[in-house]
Amino acid sequence: LPSQDHVYELLNTLDACQCFLDISINFDLTKIYLDLIVTYTSVIIMLSRLDDKKALVGMYNCAYEMTNGTCDSSYPRLSQMLIEYEQPWKKLHEDFGPHTRLVTSAVLSLQMVYPRRNLPADQWRRAQLLSLLSAPANMLDPARCDTVACEYLSMEVMERWIIISFLLCPSSVNSHPPSLELWKAALRSGLYLTLTRDEALNIHKVSEEVFDTVMCVLRYGKRIADIKECREHAIQNNGALHRERRGFLRGALKELFNVLEDEPGLLGPKALYVFMALAFTRDEVLWLVRHSENIPKTKTPEDYVDNKMAELLFYMVKLKALVVKHSYVIQRYHVQYLAQFDALVLNDTIQNMYVCPEEESILTSSFVSTLSALSIKQVQNKEKFDFRALRLDWLRLQAYCSVNKAPLPLKEYPDLAKVMNTIQFHTRLVDNMEDLLLETSELSVLCFYPRVFEKMFQQSSEEPSVKRYIMAFPYICSDFICCAHPLCPEEMEGIQSKSMRLCVSSMQQIAKLTANVVLDICAEQCNLNDQLLPKNSAKTISTARNKKLKKPVPKKGEVEMEKPGAESVRKDRAVVTNMDKMHLTLTELCSSYDLCSDFIVSDHIINPAEFLLSHLETRLSEIIVKMANNSPPSQEITRPSDLLAAVRSYSASLHTISGYINLDVSRLVKSILLQQTQPLDSQGSKTITSLYTNWYLESLLRHASGSLIAHSPTMQCFINQPSDSDLSFRADEFSDISELQSLAQLIGPYGLKYLSENLMWHITSQVSLSPFLTLCSLSLSLPLVGGENVLKRMTIIGVILSFKAMAQDCLNDVIPFYILCIYQYGAFLNGLLPNAFVLQVTLNVFELASAAGFSCDIDPALVSAIASMRTGHNNNIHCLAVAVNQLAASMFTIQGKDIEQQLEEFLLLASSTLLQLGQTVERVESKNRDSVYLLLHMIVEQSPFLSQDTLEGCFPYVLLRNAYRSVYKSCIVTLG
Repeated sequence: LPSQDHVYELLNTLDACQCFLDISINFDLTKIYLDLIVTYTSVIIMLSRLDDKKALVGMYNCAYEMTNGTCDSSYPRLSQMLIEYEQPWKKLHEDFGPHTRLVTSAVLSLQMVYPRRNLPADQWRRAQLLSLLSAPANMLDPARCDTVACEYLSMEVMERWIIISFLLCPSSVNSHPPSLELWKAALRSGLYLTLTRDEALNIHKVSEEVFDTVMCVLRYGKRIADIKECREHAIQNNGALHRERRGFLRGALKELFNVLEDEPGLLGPKALYVFMALAFTRDEVLWLVRHSENIPKTKTPEDYVDNKMAELLFYMVKLKALVVKHSYVIQRYHVQYLAQFDALVLNDTIQNMYVCPEEESILTSSFVSTLSALSIKQVQNKEKFDFRALRLDWLRLQAYCSVNKAPLPLKEYPDLAKVMNTIQFHTRLVDNMEDLLLETSELSVLCFYPRVFEKMFQQSSEEPSVKRYIMAFPYICSDFICCAHPLCPEEMEGIQSKSMRLCVSSMQQIAKLTANVVLDICAEQCNLNDQLLPKNSAKTISTARNKKLKKPVPKKGEVEMEKPGAESVRKDRAVVTNMDKMHLTLTELCSSYDLCSDFIVSDHIINPAEFLLSHLETRLSEIIVKMANNSPPSQEITRPSDLLAAVRSYSASLHTISGYINLDVSRLVKSILLQQTQPLDSQGSKTITSLYTNWYLESLLRHASGSLIAHSPTMQCFINQPSDSDLSFRADEFSDISELQSLAQLIGPYGLKYLSENLMWHITSQVSLSPFLTLCSLSLSLPLVGGENVLKRMTIIGVILSFKAMAQDCLNDVIPFYILCIYQYGAFLNGLLPNAFVLQVTLNVFELASAAGFSCDIDPALVSAIASMRTGHNNNIHCLAVAVNQLAASMFTIQGKDIEQQLEEFLLLASSTLLQLGQTVERVESKNRDSVYLLLHMIVEQSPFLSQDTLEGCFPYVLLRNAYRSVYKSCIVTLG
């Protein structure tokens, strides 16, 4: 209520002083007056739109009374005001009736400015508006204008002044033809005006209600017809008019930016062009935003859709960045211009005034002295300029000289006003450029139109020719914080949150679009590389061989296979392939990242490249897993060598992105591949390490345990055994050296460690099912209970260990020097430190060595696995030797015994038992005796702790020779 009193007090004072208001002369005073009227009216209209305002005021009064024991003193008056403003326009008309003359005179000062700004694009084009190239000879001349501040004044602001002022004072429309023409021109310009943020005013509907209900119908009936005619005109023509304007501005801004970027020195004399271009573009963007939410019924709704909006926003951003970058050029130019031109012109103007009272003379003289004192050295020394006092004095002088019977009537000295308005603009270019940029290019209202923002972004992202500009959408979110008001700090958090949401969502979309194109190119390149793999050369070799042997050519119906590389052959450069289109799209999208390396939105630094890296990392991880093509029911999976070739192809294609955008592709690829060496990636999804580990355990080794697959030491792989149940895969295609080397490169040391841990889990499960005490019973020459079961499980363990050894051999990385040192001085540590600590240190060292590809006499993973069990302890029978050696070494290591000594004792006992077995004549006990002899020989041969000399010392070699001959003969008979 006090604010309302202040508003009416100020309006009454200005009316009593019979102020003279003209936007082209006393610009600041007139603008402040019209803004006051419009702001006050908007507040009243917004208040009338609150449905629960009476209940809220009543609740506040009750709370106040409960707290203070008495009613709020302003409550009765506030309640009365709410009742009076139930019909706000009627009450406002009554309040502003006495101010009709002053309001009308202020608005009518726009009759020269507004029509000049409200021209169709054809006239702009004929006038070559905003073009620096239209008159090359005058390119260095400073841009001057008598109404410089009006040239970048917002069109929406002027229309709001006109519409609302005439709604408050409708009598002037009916009695004054210039007012009628200006009012009708504003009504034809659109359908909606912004009251505040996303609260809009339907101007034709409200105008019709005001003239129909508030005023006398008979007297203003013709005005209602004018309103309807203006509305029809706006619906039929405005969409196309503004579409053409946006089309013109796209070309004009692009030309202006290119010229100024090439010659930034022109920013000095042509700075006004930049702010005009920004203001014109801002007006068109905001007009479309207002009307996109409420598209009228028209035959051409496409006029209210602009799929090239990103280009306008992009060049707005680029022009602003150019001004900020070369602000020193603008500042230096205008400091000299103010001192060497404006000061002289102002001094001449003052000298030519036939009357100048003392107080006004002091102000004008201070203007001249302030400007004359400026020096280029101040710019060179980077001194801070502050012309706020000068601009405030000019506003004070406008107020002094605009009242009735002023000693120095400003309306009689328009030259002084024009010079000072120009000087004010020049001073703002020196010390207040940020506010000037904000005034001419702020688009923070988009924060309150999220659907329009997202719709415009989506339309622009679907237009191929505009993809290079779409980064402008997330960038302009940095301006959204400007719509927050310091008097309402509690809304700051909500605006920041909304700004970040819109920025991040659009950034995610851009990154997704870019990542999709990049990965499509990678997939296409991967397919081309796949054609060059040796596995696909069979057809080509067969065709060449048939030609050499002169075999009959294929029939006409058969399609001849294209050779790799045929896609690059062209007979016409106009032919565009799918790969060409994708590269063009990628070029367009990556060009958008050149807008800026990073920017700030709501105190957050936004780095576009990081969004792209994040999307590529997530998508590529999914693609690698998908390319593994794992299907547990059918036991299918891609061969490691094929997957490695595909990964290498993707990696090579990804490195080509660095030619488009500054991106750390090496870091990206390393991060992705490193995640694939773990069982789960950063998103918690399965990796190829998990898939291949499960496949080798559940498919390959499980069938090997059932003797459907055999281990071939000679071929160093697993091979399929002939059987009734055919497997869905060939074991050698997944277990030979080249495949396991590919697997090692894919999953790396970490992945092989995970594979080894899973293998050890299976071994410990076998050990737990058949306690190792059987080994002790064998050593003590006791009867072996469940021998077949023990033999089977020991064979399974041997198969697993054989596969592990094959996989481990594929790691050839050099073990770090410090591990070698600790390994060599293990005996020294053993003599000084407790056994438990030495065991733990030894295990850690061995595991590091094993992960690096260093072969160890004792399997550290197996030691760790059995230690965790804390126990005292198909025919892949040749794998039994590996199992015995590794299990024995692991058990004796856990017990802290000398492995070599214990194994020698075992060899003595086993030899003695076998020699006793050789003396028996019973068929049952001597079954497979020769094979057992050879097994003992294999145990010694594969053990790092036993030697042939030790064996020959306790077991005759002649028995081994006879055993080999016997087994060999039986093998020939079997094969025969």
